[in-house]
Amino acid sequence: MTQPIPAAAVSGAAPAIQCTLCPRGCTMAEYERGRCKVRVNKGGQLYTLVYGKPCAVHIDPIEKKPFFHFLPATAILSIATAGCCLECKYCQNWEISQAWPEETINQDLSPEAVVKGAVASRCRSIAYTYTEPTIFYEYMYDTSVLARRMGLRNVSVTCGYINPEPLRELCQVLDAANVDLKGFTDEFYVVNCGGRLQPVMDCILTMKKLGVHVEITNLVVPTKNDNMDLIRQMCAWVVQNTGADTPLHFSRFSPDYRLRQLPPTPIETLVKARDIALAEGLRYVYVGNVPGEDYENTICPGCKKPVIRRMGYRVVDFEIDRETSQCLYCHYKIAGVWK
Repeated sequence: MTQPIPAAAVSGAAPAIQCTLCPRGCTMAEYERGRCKVRVNKGGQLYTLVYGKPCAVHIDPIEKKPFFHFLPATAILSIATAGCCLECKYCQNWEISQAWPEETINQDLSPEAVVKGAVASRCRSIAYTYTEPTIFYEYMYDTSVLARRMGLRNVSVTCGYINPEPLRELCQVLDAANVDLKGFTDEFYVVNCGGRLQPVMDCILTMKKLGVHVEITNLVVPTKNDNMDLIRQMCAWVVQNTGADTPLHFSRFSPDYRLRQLPPTPIETLVKARDIALAEGLRYVYVGNVPGEDYENTICPGCKKPVIRRMGYRVVDFEIDRETSQCLYCHYKIAGVWK
């Protein structure tokens, strides 16, 4: 166990302490854990139980995260530990995100070993993903520092539920993030995720301000967050606050965990959401988890030709100058990190 970021002592409750990592602000008595299941009060000090103990280690195409405007067609080493700071009823990785670290099959993998493995596997970057990387913050941060020294990029696939101070520190070593903007009402977050909307919006704004490449994913869940008026409001907020070049991914829901009674998202719902996003001014809008369609291609806003064609997680055509970021047909500059 290693010492995490500082925790605040709770007045009048001497060995109880409050975690300051995420907006939940769990207060823990001696040997009690936070709701993330992986941070514990031991002797009046918070410790993490998952440092160097990933339960998932894989090499993925970066498109799987999904990142469509950041180092396309490159391999990425992905790691995760048990636990999460939210409790989404439809989580696709609930077997590990909602598990105690004692319940998962974990590896002993130090930050040095992670970076060495990424280099040996010819990965260009490391992803902190699958579960919420905020809860293994110290492990992610230390690995990111070493990765930067070896010329690797760091990316986070996150729900964005993190307090401002640790987020700002993390952004110093973070290159890109795909933030899961789960819905656009506080009620949706409270009822379906056990969280609040505002901290996620604040996280997106902070990352953008500090120069992190940001992509946003919205998993469209039937009857839960598929209201087109709210989707329109969300898209307008993205345009106004992070810019029209922010890639937005609408992802198809598959019944799982505690929402298995719901049907998969109708494809026409996702297409309608995409049309709304484009109408609101977003330039790069995608539909995920719908194989066999063309909604994952990148279209040049200038000449309207496909500059990146994708088949599943594979890039099959790439028509962007990596040095200038320009479309090879009309020279329009395509937003992203290509080199």
